[in-house]
Amino acid sequence: MTRPAFHITVHGTPGPQGSKTRNAAGALYESSAKVKPWREAVKSAALDVLSYDICWSPLREAVRLEVVFTLPRPKSHFGTGRNAGQVKPSAPQYPTGKPDTDKPDTDKLLRSTQDALKDAGVLVDDSVVTDTAAEKRYVLTGDDTLSHPGAVIRIWRLNTPKEASS
Repeated sequence: MTRPAFHITVHGTPGPQGSKTRNAAGALYESSAKVKPWREAVKSAALDVLSYDICWSPLREAVRLEVVFTLPRPKSHFGTGRNAGQVKPSAPQYPTGKPDTDKPDTDKLLRSTQDALKDAGVLVDDSVVTDTAAEKRYVLTGDDTLSHPGAVIRIWRLNTPKEASS
């Protein structure tokens, strides 16, 4: 496979974007307090990488976005006493179940990440993302997972080969 057009590692707890809550005055606000810090972390990591590429311009063509989100395990997954710090055998391998702060929806994690990539100037708009592959994993449980919460993000250009002229 070719090299990705863009590749970063982001450190911080991934925050989902999309669920809104109304306050007493009727104004809408993001339900997750993790959205803003996550978007800032993605934007900052992207800008750090882009600062070394003076010729970069936001991707305008169709792209494939691949993200491996590394989520922290809930405290309930760990033993106590002499088993403190060890994952219980009964703990789930994957972050599934009803969405909450420990198990956000993958599509909402992608939404906040894509918006941050747009804000950083990696993408001209999130509408250029035509293919996606996203994984949610716990810390150190698979390929591209980190030793702490965050994400590994790769973007490939999807160039359509030109037809050979006859």
